[in-house]
Amino acid sequence: MNLQNNNKKMNEFKNQSPLEFNFDEKLNPTVISPYGFREYDARWLFPEDVNQQGLEIFGFSLGTYISNRVKPGASVVIGHDYRSYSEEVKYHVAKGLLTAGCKIIDIGLALSPMVYFAQHHLDTDALAMITASHNDNGWTGIKCGIEKSLTFGPDEVAEIKKIAIGTTDFKAKHNGTYEFKNNLRQDYLDYLTQGYKVKNKLKIVAACGNGTAGAFAPDLLRAIGCEVVELHCRLDHSFPNYNPNPEDMVMLEDMTAAVKNHHADAAFGFDGDGDRLGVVDNLGEEIFSDKIGLMLARNVAADYPNSTFVIDVKSTGLYFHDEYLKAQNCKIEMWKTGHSHMKRRVRELNSICGFEKSGHFFINEPLGLGFDDGLKSAILMAKLLDDNNDTKLSEMKSQLPLTFQSPTMAPYCADDEKYQLVDDVAQIILDKSKNNEEIVGESIKNVLTVNGVRFELENGSWGLIRASSNKPSLVVVIESFQSMDEVKAIFNYINEILDATGKVGEYDQTL
Repeated sequence: MNLQNNNKKMNEFKNQSPLEFNFDEKLNPTVISPYGFREYDARWLFPEDVNQQGLEIFGFSLGTYISNRVKPGASVVIGHDYRSYSEEVKYHVAKGLLTAGCKIIDIGLALSPMVYFAQHHLDTDALAMITASHNDNGWTGIKCGIEKSLTFGPDEVAEIKKIAIGTTDFKAKHNGTYEFKNNLRQDYLDYLTQGYKVKNKLKIVAACGNGTAGAFAPDLLRAIGCEVVELHCRLDHSFPNYNPNPEDMVMLEDMTAAVKNHHADAAFGFDGDGDRLGVVDNLGEEIFSDKIGLMLARNVAADYPNSTFVIDVKSTGLYFHDEYLKAQNCKIEMWKTGHSHMKRRVRELNSICGFEKSGHFFINEPLGLGFDDGLKSAILMAKLLDDNNDTKLSEMKSQLPLTFQSPTMAPYCADDEKYQLVDDVAQIILDKSKNNEEIVGESIKNVLTVNGVRFELENGSWGLIRASSNKPSLVVVIESFQSMDEVKAIFNYINEILDATGKVGEYDQTL
């Protein structure tokens, strides 16, 4: 497989002059839905919600923003995932960037964290990664950033949207350049391993869902000395088995079967663009990533006491009660869900690690460069298993206090309605708290509204409702310190509120 297959169209950039937008709106109208500009990246159905011309306008708008923020002729590293249309999308985004005068360094097929790494490695002014991450086939998207290790937040995306939607004069600057940079893959893998090898034998299932991580994860795990069982690691943009999302139960169940069949020590699951990690233990039982984060935090704290860890609002409440972290004088901060929000908070607090329930783990100095990387997380996970070779992963899990968790559930809600709906639900919960009303027989101890609404009951159990940052849906997560029956009761309570709005559709998965 030629991992650096470069579209012939990209080579045209070397000789093409000048680059102009010559769209005939009558024959081929520009399509670029404003709803594709999300909290911290852009995501559309392609070509229904964004077409070729729309992508070029996005690229021009992005390039204009970068030029205004950094300098004219700013350098931009760009890569793409393995979806069938991602290289085409990259071509049109790149055309817009060039028209804005940017200097493009194309690294070809890549994971999102590989592009983040490349910005450091090549010292570029900005980055653009063509990926829809874990979204279903048909979606495309662009993750962008200027500051190294960080991606855009709401303010930056809003500015790019303003240029793209509000501008009619896309005047070419004609001074952009294009370069294809080969062999970044090996530099990236070398950075990840940095000579590290496991001391003990580990048998790991590498589950990639036929996504882009299949071209990287098995080789990485072998490089550090693991025996690897490949599970759907052949790249296939049709995703013939399931969508590569290690938060979905269908993928976790497949990982479970593979662990049992191969008597593996664990299964590591990676999403479509390789920035998230999911884990199944040696007994074939899934461990939600917030609890994996807690295990990793304990192992990191052993070497780095007095550390600060950032967790997202979907994460288990166990972090705040963990006696081991308390003994190591560690601090816990809860923050907004979303890789862009979390990366920034990790940097602001000089936190050594940040953990999201979705499996985004942010590994900061001295262990990493601060961005979310499923492969770097897999190495930390391998080190956890290696450092505790006399204890199976299932035993480590059993050492944590027992809680009962729902999967992350996403009911449909239109993009133009979801944020207001969540605000309305938050107000309902706040009113109940002020009136000392109970939820499922428990009084409300605390209501957190930093990102949606997370209500905590007196017994420690909690529920969360927030708007998805990247899809027309809500996000619902529940944890009980009592029983699975209480999880279901809290879910039913939340669902009654959502049903009453008349604006919420089917769930992607449920209890």
